[in-house]
Amino acid sequence: MQITLGELAKTLELTLIGDADALVTGLNTLKDAQSGEVSFLANPSYQSQLADSQATAVIVAQDLAEQVAGSALVAANPYLSFAQASQLFNDRPAAKTGIHPAAVVAHSAEIGADVSIAAGAVIGEHCQIGSGCEIGANVVIGDHCIVGDRCQINPNVTFYHNVVLGEQVIVHSGVVIGGDGFGFAPDQGRWQKICQLGGVRIGNRVEIGANTTIDRGALDDTVIEDDVIIDNLVQIAHNVHLGQGTAMAGCAGIAGSTRVGKHCTIAGGAGLAGHLDIGDGVHVGPMTLISKSIREKGAYASGTAQMPMNEWRRSATRFRQLDSMAKRLQQLEKIQKGEV
Repeated sequence: MQITLGELAKTLELTLIGDADALVTGLNTLKDAQSGEVSFLANPSYQSQLADSQATAVIVAQDLAEQVAGSALVAANPYLSFAQASQLFNDRPAAKTGIHPAAVVAHSAEIGADVSIAAGAVIGEHCQIGSGCEIGANVVIGDHCIVGDRCQINPNVTFYHNVVLGEQVIVHSGVVIGGDGFGFAPDQGRWQKICQLGGVRIGNRVEIGANTTIDRGALDDTVIEDDVIIDNLVQIAHNVHLGQGTAMAGCAGIAGSTRVGKHCTIAGGAGLAGHLDIGDGVHVGPMTLISKSIREKGAYASGTAQMPMNEWRRSATRFRQLDSMAKRLQQLEKIQKGEV
């Protein structure tokens, strides 16, 4: 990919301060960018690198344009403009349209126009694959699944039966959708499996990171609404409902039947207990445990702050003493009030 700065500015609807004829061939960080590359500044922590950056141009906010050593691409939201620029320089190999001879497609499956199905892929009975989809190598799509138009299913993804995807969904390698939820009934020291009779419904423009698992519902479906983004190694249990535009970072997990509202963020390593109701606009901090429903939007966190190990051990000892200390304090208050 090669483009002039003038063309790039026009495409991204940015204001260019500098040489419109300069050629650029890629993107890089402020520190590592060389001549011919474009960088960006969205985090003030990196502002000191502006003066020494070798980038041909830097995407910046208006108030920092004069600090750019080369050309400046002025943006109202530099990070968003960088994201848009990355689409132009995306070097992901284009998939070849057609069904590879080593793929297995059931006769009852319906395959849309301009679909790419790679070697080793298996498409089950009565599936529907929308137009413009990419089905990667060794993908398994179980019976009665629906994949909407222009979806990208990367290699080694597995869909169990009755999984429904909307349009423009991206699913990264290693994802398993529709596996059984963790449902068992105790029976005299043993566990009786509860068959998971629901499915999974995923909306439009959802992206699901590598090795994430989304379980099928026990009776109703597990639901992921439009524009949700999910990082790698996330666990979403049966009958969870994620609201539109919500984001989950790596290693987070949600237990069964919890509903999460719209435009929430769940940071890395956070855990949500089951059967909770989380309202819209809730932001859960890293490694936080949410054990009660949250009705009001805002940021929530739990746990103790980082400290040296010896201090933590002393604090942990105090934690175990809090209950007895509270009881003694209550007793002292009663004595002070003359109630004892």
